[in-house]
Amino acid sequence: MSAPLKTASPGDSAPTGPAVTKNRTGPGDERGEGVVLNVFSHGFLALWALMIVLPLLWLILSAFKTDAQIGGSAFGWPENWSLDVFSRAWDKGIGDYFLNTVIVLVFSVPLTMLFGSMAAYVLARYQFWGNRLLYFFFVAGAMFPVFLALVPLFFMVKRLDMLNSYQGLILVYVAYSLPFTVFFMHAFFRTLPTAVFEAAILDGASHTRTFFQVMLPMAKPGLISVGIFNTLGQWNQYILPTVLMQPQSGDDPERYVLTQGLVQLQQQQGYASDLPVLFAGVTIAMVPMLVVYLSFQRQVQAGLTSATLK
Repeated sequence: MSAPLKTASPGDSAPTGPAVTKNRTGPGDERGEGVVLNVFSHGFLALWALMIVLPLLWLILSAFKTDAQIGGSAFGWPENWSLDVFSRAWDKGIGDYFLNTVIVLVFSVPLTMLFGSMAAYVLARYQFWGNRLLYFFFVAGAMFPVFLALVPLFFMVKRLDMLNSYQGLILVYVAYSLPFTVFFMHAFFRTLPTAVFEAAILDGASHTRTFFQVMLPMAKPGLISVGIFNTLGQWNQYILPTVLMQPQSGDDPERYVLTQGLVQLQQQQGYASDLPVLFAGVTIAMVPMLVVYLSFQRQVQAGLTSATLK
């Protein structure tokens, strides 16, 4: 026979064991942590922005000051807001250097974008033997130090008889910027829907027409982003033009770009320094790129966001 079941009487107490406590965070605690993180992140961004803006502000203000005022208060307001100093800087060669830089970039940036986007499109959309190897070849070029290539580049350009010429510098700029362009646009083309590409091919469009009329317009945000980066990089390039854009004889004209011109302007002053003119030249070199970036800021952000989806 089985033992009768024992029922608990009202007076019996429930068995006790080790108490288990649960740490629960309420909505208020989470909101508090979010507020602290938000304040910290905004404070860090404000400090970072201040570190960037203050040197630019000091540079622009110094262009309107005299040498004595520049040596005084760093952020004091100029006594005279005349633009004559910019005219003097322009007449001392900055105008010619500015024009030389524009001539080079008008050709180098579009060629970089054309060849880079075509290579990236093929590597991203077509599967063939050596696809990945060729892609890593381009990526490796972005990690290769430019200093190690200066001597070979010099002799290659010299053998082509393109030293101190726009053509030679344009070719080198295109080759220098291609690895980053291919790397960036390859990631961007992979984010575009394949259905549009396949539909264009089924409709009878050639591969060239599909690229230029279908895929390239869809890649506009990425093109703008990498185009801005290439423009900034080539505009601020100093070491390559210093090696390749030196007069080879007394009759050879100077074709210095803007970065070389600023150094030349500083060296021409000697002991009789004219700091306002030098600051005005730097301001002339800085403002165009600042305007370009601010004008296309949204497109740059959209391109960077799209390129990081995959």
